Amino acid sequence: TVPGELKWAASPSEGGWEEVSIMDEKNIPIRTYQVCNVLQPNQNNWLRTDWIPRSGAQRVYVEVKFTLRDCNSLPGVTGTCKETFNLYYHESNEDRENFIKESSFIKVDTVAADESFTQVDVGDRIMKLNTEVRDVKVTNRKGFYLAFQDVGACIALVSVRVFYKTCPLTIRNLATFPDTVTGADTSSLVEVRGSCVDQSEEREEPKMYCGADGEWLVPIGGCLCNAGYEEKGTCSAGFYKSGSSDAGCSKCPPHSYSLREGATVCDCHSGYFRADSDPPSMACSQPPSAPQQLISVVNETSVLLEWSPPRWLGGRSDLSYSLENRSTSQPDAQHVASGSQLCQPCSSDVLFSPDQTGLRGTRVVVSELRAHTHYTFIVQARNGVSQGGSAGAAQTVSVSVTTNQAAPSRVSSVQATDVTRHTLSLSWQQPDQPNGVILEYEVKFYEKRERSYRIMRTFSRNAEITGLNPLTVYVFHVRARTAAGYGEFSTPFEFATNSGTQISTVACFAGSHPFPLIGEGVNSAFLLLSVSGVGILLLISAAVLIISRRYARAHKRTRHTSRRTFTFENFTIIITGVKIYVDPFTYEDPDQAIHEFAKEIDVSCIHIERVIGMGEFGEVCSGRLRLHGKREVYVAIKSLKAGYSDKQRRDFLSEASIMGQFDHPNIIRLEGVVTRCKPLMIVTEYMENGSLDAFLRKHDGQFTVIQLVGMLRGIASGMKYLSDMSYVHRDLAARNILVNSNLVCKVSDFGLSRVLEDDPEAAYTTRIPIRWTAPEAIAYRKFTTASDVWSYGIVMWEVISYGERPYWDMNNQDVIKAIEEGYRLPAPMDCPVVLHQLMLDCWERDRAERPTFSQILNMLDKLIRNPGTLPCPEVCVSVLPEVCVSKWSLCEWLQSIGLERYTETLAAGGYSSLDNLLALTHQ
Repeated sequence: TVPGELKWAASPSEGGWEEVSIMDEKNIPIRTYQVCNVLQPNQNNWLRTDWIPRSGAQRVYVEVKFTLRDCNSLPGVTGTCKETFNLYYHESNEDRENFIKESSFIKVDTVAADESFTQVDVGDRIMKLNTEVRDVKVTNRKGFYLAFQDVGACIALVSVRVFYKTCPLTIRNLATFPDTVTGADTSSLVEVRGSCVDQSEEREEPKMYCGADGEWLVPIGGCLCNAGYEEKGTCSAGFYKSGSSDAGCSKCPPHSYSLREGATVCDCHSGYFRADSDPPSMACSQPPSAPQQLISVVNETSVLLEWSPPRWLGGRSDLSYSLENRSTSQPDAQHVASGSQLCQPCSSDVLFSPDQTGLRGTRVVVSELRAHTHYTFIVQARNGVSQGGSAGAAQTVSVSVTTNQAAPSRVSSVQATDVTRHTLSLSWQQPDQPNGVILEYEVKFYEKRERSYRIMRTFSRNAEITGLNPLTVYVFHVRARTAAGYGEFSTPFEFATNSGTQISTVACFAGSHPFPLIGEGVNSAFLLLSVSGVGILLLISAAVLIISRRYARAHKRTRHTSRRTFTFENFTIIITGVKIYVDPFTYEDPDQAIHEFAKEIDVSCIHIERVIGMGEFGEVCSGRLRLHGKREVYVAIKSLKAGYSDKQRRDFLSEASIMGQFDHPNIIRLEGVVTRCKPLMIVTEYMENGSLDAFLRKHDGQFTVIQLVGMLRGIASGMKYLSDMSYVHRDLAARNILVNSNLVCKVSDFGLSRVLEDDPEAAYTTRIPIRWTAPEAIAYRKFTTASDVWSYGIVMWEVISYGERPYWDMNNQDVIKAIEEGYRLPAPMDCPVVLHQLMLDCWERDRAERPTFSQILNMLDKLIRNPGTLPCPEVCVSVLPEVCVSKWSLCEWLQSIGLERYTETLAAGGYSSLDNLLALTHQ
């Protein structure tokens, strides 16, 4: 379609390709390049286009339209006439080539005509056009040339069109994908990242692939409309959208409105409110009205308060109550003159049962009040919008009561004076809470070795005790009485006759003996023997203390159990050292710790065979270790990657310093370390089956319950050993248990304690394994052996469920919340009841209630010795199939699900066995 001359380069310049204007079928002039040297043999005529810029294309397409003369219509050209021509290309960075260098061109294809014309056709003005398309990969230079080679045909080039393909600009899943050039290869896909349209945000990274034919393929991810917007546009007045994840704009909930477009939340009507924790979809609500019918019942110094719920709950379900109380003290002269009383908050000793705030019930017992005192109790009804301010104060109701007289509190202190052989004088202070007028005191006393006692009464706070035996220890209790009765006896106080020395004021003395006393009536031989005995005992105590301290310092960093014997004339003292874990981070020089707890290995003894994984500090390989005089063993080798820092080196070697202190068949064994050459290495025994969780998932359902219990027994044995050494693992999970070829499970990965001590904040936020960690360790970082027991319960669940992920796809925050609310993992499929009960014991909220590893080990040993206790799983019991009905009595089944208290009720209703219990309905 170019109106002027193209002036493409031709070779030879004469007698070859010529630019000719001709008329097409519609008598419209067109430009062509023609050549027709069919009578001359060995033709080699070249025609080269101008320089064509690539414009970012990676694969270009050449469409050629041409006419070609049929050789059969040309007489006398046999052997010299051709009906094809060749297409070539050459890449170049700039247009500077004015000649054709044939050797620099690359052949694309030989082009043949589908249709040819004859002389008759030309006379009839019938133009038989051929159209051929070829594609060329061009990616190296800024542009290229095309060339056409004639080898003896009668041909005319009518049109040459050069183009490339793109995937056009498009919008998919609210993401814009730009116009994209296709790839260089016909089978290649170009990955394109989209950008979210206005007023939208990314849900998942939007991607599509541009195919070689210019079509978009495989949309992935996309965007979501921002709050206040939907695909149709902005949310209209009266509607809202609070988050991008919402499906669309929603109508404002009751008692709320929105006056503007694009609202993300609806405002509450006057007099209605929304709590901070309320979702935007929740209706606005009001504070509750006051509680009703508050009544009180006084019982000495306790008050029972009961009330009815408010008439109006405010449209919410989170109603709660709180109590406020004030006491009115006895008026002094100033207040009597003014006719007023002094009102003040109650003391902190007042007890509220079940609580003072956050009450869900409508009944509270208030105790530990003062006697003969006026109290005012205020009960507040609150809900989520009772915040004060615009929402208004909490609605209250009050009642005033006066407490009665009550028994006094305990006498807290008793002293002895004027002690002789047969008498002593006692004195004491008035109880902290007399609760009325003290009418008298009662003194109970008895010899410490006897339990028959005597009682004397007195109106004052002292008493003269007579008729006592000399050199005898007596126990005394004192209590006070008001008109309301006696209070509790004081704690026991011990005093001995013939001495004013107070021996003890401890509450419990079972099994103790009187202290040897020295006084009048004792002969000189007894006095000398007593003084000598006391002196010898003091010397022995001092010697033991000094030796123990020196031994403790010498033993502080030793890793072996030891025994020391010291002899002093006729006394022999034996001190047995207990093997306790030593933290390698207490050493100033980490090399000292590693050389004390780990054996150095010559690197020539290690033969690395293959890489089996990547660790935190470098590669993990398997190989063989051959030490002099020992057989060759397979080992795992951890190496420290090059370019490490001093901190990384210390952290890397610290794990070996920890492992080197352990020697147990269920703890991964350290073979040694390489520290005297690079790379640094830690060499451990090789565990063929890898981590326990992956191993169980690979062999799902292939083991018996006894085999699984055997694995759990091995883990418990290793953890008992660690707890006995006072070592807390902190990261016990199935992924950190390794399994060898004999299915022996061994505890490994002792790195988390290092991380937590190194950087507590970072460790807490990034490294604590929430799903395996006890609640107190998550909330307060209180890691103990009891928190390891919690983790062991999770490992039990992983083992029985063959590597299932604890709490499935719940996120960490949901897991924490569920555990706080009392949720515990249910029994895995086919899990025996006794094993799930053991898991639940490990997950007790109170860590003191959890079993120890010693108790867990004993229980598992019993199960292995008595496998008959394992067959009936909890899921089986819950549906009562015949196989389990035949093995369980009604009482056993009720005990297994914690409902044994209903045994008699069911029996009275005619359900005496599991067989007829099957007929029991929900009603």
